[in-house]
Amino acid sequence: GWRKRQAFRRIIFKYLNMKLAVFATLLATAVAFAPAQNAARTTSLNGFEDALGAQEPLGLFDPLGLLDGADEARFNRLRTVELKHGRIAMLAFVGNLVPRAGIFFPGSIDLNGDSFDSFPPGLAAVFGDDAAPAAGLGQIFLFAGLLELFVMKDVTGEGEFSGDFRNGFDFGWDTFTEQGKLRKRAIELNNGRAAMMGILGLMMHEMIEGNPVVGLFLEY
Repeated sequence: GWRKRQAFRRIIFKYLNMKLAVFATLLATAVAFAPAQNAARTTSLNGFEDALGAQEPLGLFDPLGLLDGADEARFNRLRTVELKHGRIAMLAFVGNLVPRAGIFFPGSIDLNGDSFDSFPPGLAAVFGDDAAPAAGLGQIFLFAGLLELFVMKDVTGEGEFSGDFRNGFDFGWDTFTEQGKLRKRAIELNNGRAAMMGILGLMMHEMIEGNPVVGLFLEY
């Protein structure tokens, strides 16, 4: 009886945590845009109704009022943050699936001779008995911080739009038409939004005991 009640409480706790995390992510990406609900809100958002990302079927969506009274600089700041989060989430989502499919770098990950496949994928690589060493995680955070401070920003000041971090490297971007550029930017924005939800879903399912969704898919 007591053990069953404790197990049931743990299941409920994990379920509520998952729901809260999903809700928090939805709020965090709320500036991802649908119609306003009142005249005052509509007036304050008129300047952004045709912005990239405000597209069918939702349109402009700002339930938290993050754009109330906002100028173009604030909008661009929020858009840059959204793009960065989306890009990180896309890398995280792919990085979560690839090792689960059994694909690892060859060789050793450290001087002790531990192979890359000796560490588990997902959150287990950060928490738990088989997690990567703290020094390794520190190197990852340090590298990410250096990218954020010196690379993943408009270093030259020549960026054409929010999130333009080419910094003098073209990568074939100027070969696209203006319409093609807008389409590519919209695709990246939407893929990033989907990836933010996707990586959260992978993380939540990994924490649910007995529900390895990715593993079940790979078995088929």
